[in-house]
Amino acid sequence: MSEKTERKRGRAWGVAVWCAMITAVLGGLPWAASGRLPERLATHWGAGSGGPDGSMPLWAAAFFPALIWLVLALLIVALGRWREAATSDPVMRGRSVAGLFSGGALLVGAQASIVRVNLDHTDWRQADSVSLWAVGTLGVAAMAGLAEWTVARRGGAAASPVVASGPSMEIPPGERFVWLSRTTNPWLHWIGALAGLVALAAAPVAVSGLVNVPWAVVAPFATVSVAAFSCASAQARVTEKGLSVAFGPLGWPVRHWPAQHIESARAEDRTPAQVGGWGYRLSGLGTTVMLRSGECLVVHPRRGREFAVSVDDAERGAALLNALSAQHGR
Repeated sequence: MSEKTERKRGRAWGVAVWCAMITAVLGGLPWAASGRLPERLATHWGAGSGGPDGSMPLWAAAFFPALIWLVLALLIVALGRWREAATSDPVMRGRSVAGLFSGGALLVGAQASIVRVNLDHTDWRQADSVSLWAVGTLGVAAMAGLAEWTVARRGGAAASPVVASGPSMEIPPGERFVWLSRTTNPWLHWIGALAGLVALAAAPVAVSGLVNVPWAVVAPFATVSVAAFSCASAQARVTEKGLSVAFGPLGWPVRHWPAQHIESARAEDRTPAQVGGWGYRLSGLGTTVMLRSGECLVVHPRRGREFAVSVDDAERGAALLNALSAQHGR
């Protein structure tokens, strides 16, 4: 199976899991709190008074948001595929996935807010104001969509790199070039995804007030998810300016070595046992970003310790860096 096919299959599974999780939360949250909710739930608030002026029975408050989400998700996926096929632009796919993330976050936030303000009231007219929760929900949805769109844009921009040829080469003066190599660790991605799902599932429950879930419980899972995703992938990039290594799905943070600061580079096989484990490791060999056993690009800077990162085609990247270093030496 090609790398492109694997990415498409992984993206499809990710979208399916996200859609199923949002559907379950939208439909299940009101029923889970039914013992503490009135027979009808306040679902609309007037712009002038700020008080509730519309309601739905509990079954409708659970069913219709889930139905709206499923229809919205189908339309976004179908539109994204049509626009990508029509334009052959991967950024179009990024916009559709960003719409799924922001739309799901918006609906879950709205549902959790509605449950929260109706909780422990005997009549829907007694429901609290939803204004503060609405502002927070819009902010979270906007950040989720922006983050996913940024990931997709970076993935699309790096899809067709121009690769310098030959393990040892002479670079004509003034020639522009770029060498890219990216590696991911699926196990770290799974750890990040599972921890993130726990945090995403616990956050609406905490917001709704259904169960007294302290944020001190949600925060560790969110931290583990961010840390795992940050160490789960790395992209090495060599240009006439030197070497840059970007981490995580957002391509941040980035470590950079100017060409004139690199003394030499080489390809070397390393294992997790040699460097002390997976991820960002410090050992007697220097700093190693260990994502998989085997070939690593190792950089020996003129000052400081060696740096190694697990990437494919490391020999070509090292040869290019050595050619740049020789040019600056001359």
